This record gives sequence, structure tokens and C-alpha cells, in this order.
Amino acid sequence: MKIILTTNIKKIGKIGDLVNVKDGYARNFLLPKKMALRENKKNLDYYEKIKEEIKIKENNKLELAKKTIEDIKKLNIHFNKEADEKGQLYGAISKNEIINLLKENGIKIHSDDIIISAQIRSIGEHEIFVNPYIDIKESILIKVSKN
Repeated sequence: MKIILTTNIKKIGKIGDLVNVKDGYARNFLLPKKMALRENKKNLDYYEKIKEEIKIKENNKLELAKKTIEDIKKLNIHFNKEADEKGQLYGAISKNEIINLLKENGIKIHSDDIIISAQIRSIGEHEIFVNPYIDIKESILIKVSKN
């Protein structure tokens, strides 16, 4: 189904892009959440009318994402975990643990916005990436020590 995007969506496109997505994805997710419009003459005209409004909202989201990154950079993300003699953790540090730690410090972030390239299973410093908005990706260090 061809649609006009009314928000930036990771891996699909930016505002105003005319993209082709699977029918079910459009009908069940994008259209009900008003993230897209069906491609037709009426909706193209409607999109032209609301284009400025949408761009203002997206700029607000972009500013919020930049502020979130700055807030996360100020934090010292540190976990105390049980580990064996070799420094291997009993388990791993999950996205949910990171999200909960950020939430305790007043930072709201989604699971999709955190990228952990290699599982955190040992003591030391580990690098993760935070991607709260399209084209904004920041490297964050997480410190893990033995409990």
C-alpha cells in the first residue's frame, strides 16, 4: 500500500515521503496512530495544508531527543552485579535494567532507542548506543563492577 508519512519512522522514511509498505502494517499500525495517510488526491491536498504543523511537531521531538542525549551523558551509569572470580556476570545486563535506571533519574526512553551491540556479561566498561530520533545516535559508557 502506498502511503504518505506524517512522522519520521526509523527504517521506513521521513515526513512527506511517499513509501510502499505492507497493507497490514499500514492498516493496523500506521493509519490508526495517524503516522501516515493513504496516497490519494484528497490526502495529498490535506497533507499540504498540515505540512507546517507536522514539521513543528517533529522539530519539538528532535529538540527533546537532543535534550535526552545530553541528560544521559551527564549521568554516571553504573551497575553492581554478582560475578565469578574471572569477572563474568551471573546473567547479563538487559535493556530493561538500563531503561529502569534512566527512569529513576527522570529520563524516559524506549527499548527500541537502545542499541547493545554485544551482550554485557562481564565486569568493566561497556559501550552502548542511544538512538532516540532518526540520525541522532550517541555512544554511552556503562560501568559494571562486582557486588
